[in-house]
Amino acid sequence: MNITKIISKTFDSRLKQIDLYANQASEIQHRVLDRLVQQAARTEWGKKYDYASIRSYEDFRKRLPIQTYEEIKPYVERLRAGEQNLLWPSEIRWFAKSSGTTNDKSKFLPVSKEALEDIHYRGGKDAAALYFRINPDSHFFSGKGLIMGGSHSPNLNSNHSLVGDLSAILIQNVNPLINFIRVPSKKIALMNEWETKIEAIANSTIPVNVTSLSGVPSWTLVLIKRILEKTGKHTLEEVWPNLEVFFHGGVAFTPYREQYKQVIQSPKMHYVETYNASEGYFGTQNDLSDPAMLLMIDYGIFYEFIPLEEVDKENPRAYCLEEVELNKNYAMVISTSCGLWRYMIGDTVKFTSKNPYKFVITGRTKHFINAFGEELIVDNAEKGLAKACAETGAQVCEYSAAPVFMDENAKCRHQWLIEFAKMPDSVEKFAAILDATLKEVNSDYEAKRWKDIALQPLEVIVARQGLFHDWMAQKGKLGGQHKVPRLSNTREYIEGMLPLNR
Repeated sequence: MNITKIISKTFDSRLKQIDLYANQASEIQHRVLDRLVQQAARTEWGKKYDYASIRSYEDFRKRLPIQTYEEIKPYVERLRAGEQNLLWPSEIRWFAKSSGTTNDKSKFLPVSKEALEDIHYRGGKDAAALYFRINPDSHFFSGKGLIMGGSHSPNLNSNHSLVGDLSAILIQNVNPLINFIRVPSKKIALMNEWETKIEAIANSTIPVNVTSLSGVPSWTLVLIKRILEKTGKHTLEEVWPNLEVFFHGGVAFTPYREQYKQVIQSPKMHYVETYNASEGYFGTQNDLSDPAMLLMIDYGIFYEFIPLEEVDKENPRAYCLEEVELNKNYAMVISTSCGLWRYMIGDTVKFTSKNPYKFVITGRTKHFINAFGEELIVDNAEKGLAKACAETGAQVCEYSAAPVFMDENAKCRHQWLIEFAKMPDSVEKFAAILDATLKEVNSDYEAKRWKDIALQPLEVIVARQGLFHDWMAQKGKLGGQHKVPRLSNTREYIEGMLPLNR
């Protein structure tokens, strides 16, 4: 008897609701907005913007400014200090720690009990429901799901509230019944120290019948390689013969696809992309032949989109879902049941379909490297270079950095191509200071560099004089508004530069 077939039937009514996305998207989204505005009308924020008199999306759009973390930070600090009813009516006890902004090492995003239920857990259930439709022969519930999570700690030394990775918050609050179908144990899943944690997860899960994996591709690959080392097996299906699906998200899967093919060779393996950020659960792949994800539109999230070319304008115009165009880059703006209002999350998306709305993530609103979940932004880079220059007597005139993706030993690093106006007294010392400073200013980079588990020390390659000028000339991009790409999430630019560095 296939127990999964029986349990998956309970998802049928939900799948019918999701099918309404195709022709009722606008109505669904505007109902979400009405509900959010009504619920928050008596909060400090709701009174400030007179939510009680908002009657339409036009009212909402005209009245509220677009927000970034800098604008909401004063509210977050008050929430973390214990004040309530500021952005959202229910008590905020959880803060999802995310990578920093220009001025902060980390962002702390409020998570309400409503958001846990009607955004994050709902997203997980829907990912399963859509997967059972894709794979009706699934035996998902015949074994356990291995979920890779982060860790959490008390908020401002208060036992009353906690900060941590979103995954840790989800594991901490999950329905106890889910723990019967999930590994590792909560105690192991929430460990702080990554090296010990990887070891503990491997030891505790090798004997288990694991049928599904969920996590970030980079960390999950580190775990898989450790399990293969410990068992002496060549492929993961030799350890877990019933493994059938990996729900992945957090960083782009493309660079890892080939390596996953090497460690999981079973033809019955499926890969499903999900988009579950600290700010909310936004999308799930519902067709394995299409890389685009279905935008989940009936959660506690109202979506708006700013054309990428307008993002840096003083008052950029945002568009609701029915106003977007296909194949155009937009910065995503959300209003949620966490009390984030017209909040620009920094990700850019492009729609590939409108019936239903499907999209792909195209990057960030700024240059960045997020190949392994480190979310390194240009501001981090500039601070690191400034300190390295100050301590080694160097002067930098141009630079560009990109990831080196994992080799067969699961080793990866950042590669910096730097043209010096004045050489440092030691290139090795310069690289070490740059690396150390990036850890100081970016908590995600620091986490990935921890004991060299996910990221090795960065590599500095000295560029010859005039290299960047010659590369720009080759591209026909000298002068004017053209700039050397500082940070890139792919190796496209640096691979064009390195052959010229002779």
